[in-house]
Amino acid sequence: MKQQPGFLNKTWLSGHGNNSAGGIYAFDSIKNAQAFVTGYFPAEARNFGVAQTTRIFDADATKAASIAMNSVHFGHKPGKNPGAFVYTEVQLSVLPFDRGPWRDLNPVLKKQPGLLSKTWLSGLHTGTVGGFYAFDSLENAKTFALDYFPTETAALNAAFYTRIFDATVTEAASRDMASPFYG
Repeated sequence: MKQQPGFLNKTWLSGHGNNSAGGIYAFDSIKNAQAFVTGYFPAEARNFGVAQTTRIFDADATKAASIAMNSVHFGHKPGKNPGAFVYTEVQLSVLPFDRGPWRDLNPVLKKQPGLLSKTWLSGLHTGTVGGFYAFDSLENAKTFALDYFPTETAALNAAFYTRIFDATVTEAASRDMASPFYG
């Protein structure tokens, strides 16, 4: 995996409550990310005999919004290791991303208990919006994903997808893949 063209890092993910495995990958270009999800990754999933889910997000489109949320993917150095991650994706298309509601949402999100950082996500070709959040604890991540986030999407009148991941069980593997969450 580390040998793939343009690979920068990976944060391993272990699904809370279902023990699923996955990751958030960073590449130096959309072209290299596309080659990974259409070539290398499907072959790996086939070798393991499992179905796959992949998505590509446009990091350039979300840079300003993510920097404002202390995203480690844009250089913020975390003050502490995450205890959990939350992935969200909302069934909305916001193109260009900069016209979306991130300026109004960031101040509210910053008040969420235990939130360490957020990287905004904008689906390539789809404009779906979402985020990859780091929390200090699994408890705070669960409160966000189960109690707060559904109210945010209800206000947008949109369906959503969310996952909670235990960061403590994947720390060593993530460090080995140069995850920016572990400085």
